[in-house]
Amino acid sequence: MTYGAWFRTHGEKHRKIMEKLRTLSNEEVIAYFRFENMVEKEPDFCPLYAEPKKCHEMEILNCYLCACPYFRFDDDGLFKEEGRTHYSSCSIDAKEGKQFVSDTAVHQDCSSCLLPHKESFIRKVFKRDWFEIMKESNATKS
Repeated sequence: MTYGAWFRTHGEKHRKIMEKLRTLSNEEVIAYFRFENMVEKEPDFCPLYAEPKKCHEMEILNCYLCACPYFRFDDDGLFKEEGRTHYSSCSIDAKEGKQFVSDTAVHQDCSSCLLPHKESFIRKVFKRDWFEIMKESNATKS
């Protein structure tokens, strides 16, 4: 699956859940997206819920963002450097971030970064429209 396909599919899943939660306060919405609750009430939101397995080991894992608003991607490539196409990057160059580098490609590896799963961060960037929070991520806007 391409970044763009995942982005659109995930955003639509998020939108459907938010329609169900439209009468809840922002704090109630954030609490609803805690991992344990999502495993129980929204099992199709994430493939890891079937196990259930957290994507990051942290006491309170919140799935509201699932992706980070600082993640940048373009399925055609953001730029080329040293013969490799960079398909994704971190716009804040988070110290926890890494890169997966092959002979022809570079992809951002966010697996060590917990930022988008922290409720304090979610509160800072919170909007009920996930696409609005993530609008800068998709370089192609497709």
